[in-house]
Amino acid sequence: MALGLVTTVAGERARRYSACALLLLFAAVIQPGPGFGQDSDEAYSATVKVDATAENTAAARELARIDGQRRALAAVLERLSGSSDAAKPPKLDDKTITGMVDSFEVANERMSAVRYIADYTFHFRPSKVRRLVRVADTASPEGENKGTAEIAPKPPPETANRAVIVLPVYQDGSTITLWDDPNAWRTAWAQRPAGRLTVPLGDAGDLATIDAERAGSGNSEALASIAQRNGGSETVVALATARHQGDRLAGLDVSIKRYRSGRLVDAQGSSYEAGSGEGEAEFVRRAADAVAGEIEIGTKKTAGQRSDQQTSLAVTVPITSLGDWLQIRDRLTTVAAIRKVDLLSLSRQEAKIEVKYVGTQDQLKSGLAGVNLDLDGGNPVWRLRPSGQSSSR
Repeated sequence: MALGLVTTVAGERARRYSACALLLLFAAVIQPGPGFGQDSDEAYSATVKVDATAENTAAARELARIDGQRRALAAVLERLSGSSDAAKPPKLDDKTITGMVDSFEVANERMSAVRYIADYTFHFRPSKVRRLVRVADTASPEGENKGTAEIAPKPPPETANRAVIVLPVYQDGSTITLWDDPNAWRTAWAQRPAGRLTVPLGDAGDLATIDAERAGSGNSEALASIAQRNGGSETVVALATARHQGDRLAGLDVSIKRYRSGRLVDAQGSSYEAGSGEGEAEFVRRAADAVAGEIEIGTKKTAGQRSDQQTSLAVTVPITSLGDWLQIRDRLTTVAAIRKVDLLSLSRQEAKIEVKYVGTQDQLKSGLAGVNLDLDGGNPVWRLRPSGQSSSR
């Protein structure tokens, strides 16, 4: 009887343990883990030290970034899987890994003519990392090929075109720089926290795509290419011109031009004065932060505008000769916002035209001002004349 009682009690305990185990298992199934059910920034981020040497600083920086993002992704996958011996994901190329990076931060930069050292913190896109882990967990000879194709699908428009690519061009006297050092203006932008405004790394591909001269002149093809290369929908050329008092940087005159698909959609300018006792680096960083705020405001204003939506405007152009009209016509063809100019009538005193353009009237005026043409008046009579020419003419 004693043995039977012990057996009965043991059976009852076993049933209780089994019930508890089932409840725990059920809870584990319905409650997502911290790495997969919730998009925790920390779960999909990793900080790595990078150290690379190449023929120049820009090339070394690019090598360091590529090596860093690969090691950071490996650290994230190891943390999520709980083991470095877990099923390995399909082999990824550098372009695919770059597509998985949401943003990154750089700290403790040190560089020489051929070497680059820094601490990189990479933040990866949770959805792509989760997909990659799933592929790794179910890896097979057939599944690897399928998984590789699914890892980096074409991103949806709302995420693919969210970045605004900023090109910090610095002009000091006759010298104009973008990628070359020294460029205190670009350094200030590179030190800003990561966000929607993105400054390219200045790797070999960026250097081949655009330079300071093409950025400053608004080269349409180069501007569109640098945006596409860095995953952006727009490019902003922030040209800062230095003003000196003796050896001291006294101020910056900043021209901000925003391009969409390589075409000018907005232009504005601001001036900043160095404070008394303010260090040069501190002043330049303050100016960069202020310009970033202006760009963000301008981006919001034009966020709903379609780059291909055209508007027409009837304009009268006062002239004194056919040569006047031909000169103005040639200038109009260089304005990025203008899509077409139709000549409605021509006399010795004036030309009447219809201008088809994209963007707002203020943006059209900004583009015309860039080629020394003033648009004034209003509906129904708009007048176009060379800048500085008297309106009474």
